[in-house]
Order: sequence, then structure tokens, then C-alpha cells
Amino acid sequence: AGAMPEGRALRLLALHGYRQSERRFRQRTGALRKALRGRAELVAVSAPHAVPGGDHDDGDDPPRGWWFSGPGTFEAAEAAAAPAGLEESLSAVAAALAEHGPFDGLLGFSQGAALAAMVCALRARGDHRFHTVAFAILVAGFASRSPAHSHFYREPIALPTLHVVGDADAVIAAPLSRELAQHFVEPVVLSHPGGHFVPAAAPQRKAYLDFLERFCPTQGQ
Repeated sequence: AGAMPEGRALRLLALHGYRQSERRFRQRTGALRKALRGRAELVAVSAPHAVPGGDHDDGDDPPRGWWFSGPGTFEAAEAAAAPAGLEESLSAVAAALAEHGPFDGLLGFSQGAALAAMVCALRARGDHRFHTVAFAILVAGFASRSPAHSHFYREPIALPTLHVVGDADAVIAAPLSRELAQHFVEPVVLSHPGGHFVPAAAPQRKAYLDFLERFCPTQGQ
């Protein structure tokens, strides 16, 4: 029996973390992109909101965010009374899916993973803007603490997800990422011993590929 015929590579829309950008996220996911080569392609997009008060001049690549918990600030643990900017970011994701697609799924990191989880919730409810999203990989994700966002988590989210949890993550503590996983139906949870980054060592590489294998297009499609 020969090897399975190679279908096309999956395409994942990649959503960066708070204070990152499309370019920064590309730089920080080089090892992952290499690990997924031939199986999945990552296409990163920048969040619509520039984060004010950067400590150095970033010129044409300011740090960006998907939403704010306070005026120009963001804390994952904050139960923000008046979060700002999320609708623009959902629209930006919808636009990226439409303009740069077709995409098969999402890969989100940190705040980008939290946003991707919200997109999954909307997709599971039938929001036509996100109908092409079949799965998501959520690295260092969390559920928004804002009451205004609680509707995303009211019912279990029926979309396949891989949740990557850093046991030594000092930015998004592991329990927060595990809690997010519990909002999904049959989540796959992958722990690694590291901190706040997208891991791509051999054990994680195998877990990514095993998860993505479920969605690989076969020759007949």
C-alpha cells in the first residue's frame, strides 16, 4: 500500500496576539510554519486597532489589538464594563476570509485565540460571514471576562478545536486556556511545558498534524 495521495494544503487564517501585528506574528511562527509545510499554510492578518503608547517608535508597524478592555489598554483577566473594538475586528476577520480565501480554519494566539473562539461561536450559530471556518487551533486562548461578551459562551460551541496550553505561561495562565476549552464540544487539549509562545517542537508538531489530518481534503473533493 503506497502513501496516501497528497491533497492540497489546508489554509489557516492566523490571528496574532495583543501588541503584535501580522509581520511580528509571521516572524514568531517560523518554526510552526516549517513544521506544517505541505500540510497547512498560515496566512496572518493584522488587527484593525493600533495599541497606543508603544514604548518605542514602530514606524509603519505599530503593535495592534483586537479589542480593548479599557481606553487603549487590555487585560485578559479584566471584566471590562465597556469593551471597545470587537465588532470592527469580527468584520476584519470576515473581510480577510472573503478577500484572501478560501480558508479551511483559524489559528489564533492569545487575544487572537480568544477572538477565534468568538468566531467559532458565531460560526456554530450559523453566522454566514464565517461559514468556511471548519475548525480552529487556539494557542494560549481564554474566554473574555467582559459581561458584554458572555453571549459567546452561553451554549457549548460545536466546532472542532485544538487548544494549546503552556503550563508555564505567565501571561495567560494555563487554567484560563483550559476553561476556554470547556466551552467547546469535544475539544482536543495539548499541554506543553513552555510559556507564552506558539510551540512547534516534535510532540506539538505531531499533535498539530494529527488534528489537521481530520480536515485534509481528499482527492475526490
